[in-house]
Order: sequence, then C-alpha cells, then structure tokens
Amino acid sequence: MRDVQVTATAFAALFSIVGLALYGLPLYYDFMVRELGWSRTMVTSGNAISKLIVGPVFGFGAGWIVDRFGPRRLMLAGILMAGGALVGLGAISAASAFYFFYFFNALGYVCGGPLPNQVLLSRWFDAARGKAMGIAYIGIGVGGAIVPLLSLWLTNHFGWRASLQIVGALIVVIAFPLAFFVPEERGDRLRPARASVPSAPIGALLRTPAFYLLAIGSMCSIAAVGATNQNLKLFLALDRGYSQADAAQIFTIVLSVSIVGRLLMGWLADRVPVKYVMLLIYALVAASVPILLAAPSPQTMYAFALMFGLGLGGEYMVIPLMAGRLFGINVLGRVMGIVLTADGVAEATAPMLVAYLREQSGSYASGFTTLIVTAVAGAIAVALLPQRTAPLCESSTEKSLSAVPEGISSR
Repeated sequence: MRDVQVTATAFAALFSIVGLALYGLPLYYDFMVRELGWSRTMVTSGNAISKLIVGPVFGFGAGWIVDRFGPRRLMLAGILMAGGALVGLGAISAASAFYFFYFFNALGYVCGGPLPNQVLLSRWFDAARGKAMGIAYIGIGVGGAIVPLLSLWLTNHFGWRASLQIVGALIVVIAFPLAFFVPEERGDRLRPARASVPSAPIGALLRTPAFYLLAIGSMCSIAAVGATNQNLKLFLALDRGYSQADAAQIFTIVLSVSIVGRLLMGWLADRVPVKYVMLLIYALVAASVPILLAAPSPQTMYAFALMFGLGLGGEYMVIPLMAGRLFGINVLGRVMGIVLTADGVAEATAPMLVAYLREQSGSYASGFTTLIVTAVAGAIAVALLPQRTAPLCESSTEKSLSAVPEGISSR
C-alpha cells in the first residue's frame, strides 16, 4: 500500500508542476501579448531569466537539501511556490510582477519537480524502481495532455486570468495533500553498501570527451524542444490564425503522443543500444520542426504533433540512461547535475532567441531554421558518442552488470 502511495505522490507532483504549470503557461502567452501589449520576446523572457537565475544558483542547493533533510519538505515548498506563482501571474499588469512570479514558478519546478521525486522513488524502491519511475513520469504527459483542454474551457468561461489562477490552485489541491503524508524512505531497508563505494573525482569526468559530447548533444536537443514548445501557441494563434480550440487540440495531441513516446523509448532502450534510441529521438525532433516552416495545413500539423510528441516523450528520460551507460551509476548524480544545469541554460535562452528573431524579421522562418540546425548539431554530437566507456568508478555489482551486452535488459 505504501508503494502505491509513494508512486501516486510522485505522479501527482509531476502531473501538477510539470504537466499543468510548465506546459500550461505558454498557452497564456498570446493573451499577454494581446491584452498587455508585450512582445513575444518579453513573454518568453520570464522563463529564460528565471531559469538562468534559479538553475545555477538554487539547483545544487536543492540537491543538498534533499540529501540533508529528505525530499518531502522540499516538495511541499515547491508545490506551494509553483501553484502560487500561477495565481500571481493571473493578476499581473506590470513587467516587474511578471518576472517576480515567474521566478517563483522556476523555483517551484526545482524544489517540487523531477529532482525530489527522483530521490523519493530511488529511496523507496529497489527492484521496481524503473517501473515506478516510468509510472510517475507518465504524469507529465497526462497533465500536459489535459491542460490545453482545461485551459480552453476555463478561459472560455472565466477569462484567461481567472483560468490561470484556477490552474494554480489545482496544483496545490492535487499535489500538496499527497506530498504532506508521503513517507520518505523505507524503514526496513538500509544501504550500507552504498557508503563503501569509492567516489570518482570530478576531474576524471571533465577529462572525458564523451562527457562533452553528451552535454552538447543534450543542450542542442533540449534547446530545440523547449523553444518549439514555448513558441508554438504564439505561432499558431498569432501567426497562423488558429482558434483557441484548434491550438489546444494540437497541444493535446503533442502531449498525448508524448506518453506513447515515453513508453516506446523506454521499451526500445531495454532492447537496443541506448545511443541508437537517443539518435532516433533527436532525429524525430529535428525532422518535426521543418513541418512548421511550411504553410501548415491540418494534415501537416497532425504529422508535426505525432513526430514532435514522440521525440518530446523520450527526450528527458533518455539522457540519464545514456549517462549511466557511459560513466556508470556511481557518478550519475554528478554527471546529471552538470548536464541538467547546462540543459536549463539552453532551455531558457532558446525560446527567447526564437521569439526575438520573430520580432526582428516578422516571421518564424529564421528562428525555426536555427532550431533545425541546432537539433541536427545535437544529433551529430550523439552520433560521435561511444556506446559506452570504462566507468569512472564501479562497485562489484555494477561490474557484473556491465558484462551484460547492451541492448539486453539486465533487470
């Protein structure tokens, strides 16, 4: 019963903070442009500036807090900040308030999003950890698929401001009670063996060419995914004249397909080398953006939604799989700490750059072309990766697992 409780808590937190908040906010950008007279660059800069501040400054601190005090307290604070940020953004009229609440939105993501939930699940589960993580991460796709329809209905009935505030309140109502009562770690399992595993020096990691190829490939693909997602509603509603209902339908298809993408790419990663799965994901992202450059008919937009959704679903989950394959589990936290910080910079700056290019040229052509080149560059970096390297530091268990040929599940 406790296993279900822990998994449900992580599902609800990711459903709310990532699915509803992260994917929901861009649905309101076009209203801010129309009503407040702000530019596309302005409305996408909140995400950029807040993540550039919060990621480097608070990201490593949040990890230390989780290790020191456990994930539950951090999750509770993150849920309140993420929900409160959306309530505040629904009442803004000045740029200063916009940036203030967007800062807390980003901080809520760091404190209540993937980081504490990964730790929560890793502490609670052992043999079933992968299955629990997969179920929890489906919450992102479910929340993302629901929020366009929910946002449309609320906006039609109450206006965009009240709609945004109601979504913010729902984040707290859905996620906070579960996080408040969740147990943080099984009392019947101690892990003394983990303390006996030697720690690899960070310098050895930074001298490995594969680390930089992974970081570059990850940054390029995350930039393409984040910039497309953040500008898609602006492109559809303001440039192509899509109705709110039609734009919401495209978002729903993208995020519904992303659920399939998570399941499909996870299944493939157990059966073929992770490098090839990563290449497939990056190729889907790179191939989907050119569809937006053509005058999109409903048929071509459905093709975009299918390809982009599959790539989006596998994007975030494949990076730690590749990192673990390349460097071993013992240094995975440090690898991902650096890579995710770099990814955060890319995800923050790329949407604002694309919006700026749109403002300067009067078209998204130059911005989307930049994303295509970026995505292709990421795929090239991944193609140059070895399928695995000698792990920097392995326990005896990991050494035995490393003898299993890649592409065959060791579970």
